[in-house]
Order: sequence, then C-alpha cells, then structure tokens
Amino acid sequence: MKTLDIKTGFQCNNQCQFCIQGDKRNFKKTKSTEEIKQILKQNCDNFGKLVFTGGEVTIREDILEIVKYAKDLGYKIIQIQTNGRMFSYFDFCKKLIDAGVTEFGLSIHGSTPEIHDGLTRAVGSFEQTLQGILNLKKLQQPVLINSVVTRINYKDAPNIARILSDIGVKSYQFAFMHINSIILNNDETIEKIVPRYKEIKPFVEEGLQIGIDANVKSRVETIPFCILQEKYYNNISPDYLRESFIYEDDKLKDFRKMKKDGAKLKGERCRECKFFEQCEGPWSDYVKTFGFDEFKPIK
Repeated sequence: MKTLDIKTGFQCNNQCQFCIQGDKRNFKKTKSTEEIKQILKQNCDNFGKLVFTGGEVTIREDILEIVKYAKDLGYKIIQIQTNGRMFSYFDFCKKLIDAGVTEFGLSIHGSTPEIHDGLTRAVGSFEQTLQGILNLKKLQQPVLINSVVTRINYKDAPNIARILSDIGVKSYQFAFMHINSIILNNDETIEKIVPRYKEIKPFVEEGLQIGIDANVKSRVETIPFCILQEKYYNNISPDYLRESFIYEDDKLKDFRKMKKDGAKLKGERCRECKFFEQCEGPWSDYVKTFGFDEFKPIK
C-alpha cells in the first residue's frame, strides 16, 4: 500500500536535541487547513495510507477537521506521527479516534524523565507521553513506538524495551539518529549527541531481544545488517520495500528515491555484501563524519 506522508508544519511543543527538522520551525510556514485539504483531495485516489506529521501535528487547532476530511475521502489507514504529549488527555484520544485515526505512531526516547525530558528539552514530556501510550492502550488502539538512538540514551534501550513490552504496544523501533545541519556544523555537539554504531550494538540487540521474548514486534531503522548479529536480521525494518511519498514544500517527493540519491550511502565494499540490495546503508552525514570503517560486507 502506497503511503502519503504530509508534513503539515514544523511548530512543536518539544525542542528535541536530535530533531532532523533542525530549525525549520523558525523559517518554514505552517500549511493552512485549506492547503492540507487540497493535498488530501489531489492524492486520495493514489494512496491508501496517510501519515500526518510535522513538527507536532496534534497541536494544530484543526487536527480533528483534517483527519475527518481524510477519512471521508476514503484513506484506509490514517496515522498520526507524534511526540504523544497531547494523548495524555483521554478525551482528546477519543475525539481523534472518532474523527478517523486508525494508527498512532508515538515517540519516546528514554525510560525515565531525566533521559527523555533531557533529550526533548521539555519538562514533563516523559510523563505525558507515557500516559498517552497508556490511554491509547486502554482504548485498544494500535500503538507504534519510535525511539531515536543517541549517545545520551543508547544504553537505555533495554529499559525502554522493557517498559513498552510490559505495556504491550503493537511494535517499537530503535531508529539511529539522523544528523541535522545544526549538529553537523558543530564538532562539540557531534561528540555529545552522536554515538558510533559499534557502541550501540549490544544495547540495541538486548532491546530487540526483550521484544522478541515478549512477543512484541521490535525493529531497528537505519542500522545496517553488518552491525547486528545474524539472528536479528529479521528485525531490520524493510523500508526499501515501502512505497512512501513525502509532501513538503509544495511538492511530492519519493522517499525511496531521496535515500538512493544521497540521503543514505553505501561504500564500494558494500557491493560485496549479500545484503547489498536490501540494505539502505547508514545516513550519508554519518559516513561523512565517521567514515565507512565500521561497515564490513557479509559474504
């Protein structure tokens, strides 16, 4: 099923240190209600799945209106990608479900307020997001969790996995951070926030195993096959199979093509690897910063 990912704007009630959107909130405009409706109407015949994202889409005053409009147009799956804080309000959860949301993609980046709030730079965000997950589970909704792996939280991956497995989310994913332009131009920040793959490996693998043992789908994203043990190859997110298009800056972009055209990179030695076609490689900015030495072809 083809996915349409609409970036509705970049305002957010978090200030995440690692956010790939960087400082777009300072100069990118927020799409109006009518602009979003026009995009939805133009694309409804070509896409079965719809993802609303940003920024933080749940702080829009028109969120219920645009979700209902998408449902009425016939989108089969409607997902909200969110930091989850607004879902700490139980009635808000119910209203979004009634409007037509069918999937909830929330982000949590630590097992404690100290770790999570430190990364989001929003005091109280951990408690709100965790309550949001619990509210959605109480309402029997499919909850998909994304945790961005940074130098600050990678050792916490098993603890995050235990919390999510105990709650019984539908799935959780550890996504290696994408170095934004602000971080890339600051060596001190890179050292503080960006881990090396060899450092995160045992902690992420333990986090995956906790999900496997609890019968919860656990995955990684942008972690190449050669980083993990063979028994975790099936836990690598198969994004290369997903036909996904992003609507930003008034144009539709093929996400798979963007990655092939330079967002992610593979080295010459990668051609020797039996997973060359499946593996997307690491983010290009990681390679530009640290090189290809960590990545060994699997024969």
